[in-house]
Amino acid sequence: MAEQERMVEAMLFASAEPLTAAQMAARMPQGCDAAEALVHLRRRYEGRGVQVVRVGDSWALRTAPDMGFLMREETVETRKLSRAAIETLAIIAYHQPVTRAEIEEIRGVSVSRGTVDQLLEMEWIRFGRRKMTPGRPVTFVVTEAFLDHFGLESARDLPGLKELRAAGLLESRPPVGQPGAGEGDVDAEEAPDTGQSELFED
Repeated sequence: MAEQERMVEAMLFASAEPLTAAQMAARMPQGCDAAEALVHLRRRYEGRGVQVVRVGDSWALRTAPDMGFLMREETVETRKLSRAAIETLAIIAYHQPVTRAEIEEIRGVSVSRGTVDQLLEMEWIRFGRRKMTPGRPVTFVVTEAFLDHFGLESARDLPGLKELRAAGLLESRPPVGQPGAGEGDVDAEEAPDTGQSELFED
């Protein structure tokens, strides 16, 4: 098992992307148990500067959260997500799989196509299964890249909606059908072009 731990450790260290236990097992000699080796390796790394973390169904080596301040000089934040993009992303994360129409119903306003396209390009969301309703609309779900970016093991680890609203990440809007909501209430992204990206704001 010690040798299997070394194999798993080597693969996680060298990989640019998180790896599943099945992917690692396929590279290991027959009879090895990558899943069990990961359990032992994760325990061995507890309390150290680097940890073995689960990202969805995959695994990766990541800097311990309390050591993140050491990396600040290497982190460059250029632009922030717009409120519309944050709300759209949050709805997908909490209600996945969810269709565009359902996103618009929850937000109470139309969703700009550019917002969804940009989130797809960032690989934070992806297309899910088509819904078995008239028209078979496509659904959206968050990706492992989204979970990895926010240090989440799964979507179940997301903070509660009350916490998001308290942090100002979700804006309370009037229900659909009330003044100021509905088809006539569109995102700021759908206003005339001002030279800024539909998804980002300075």
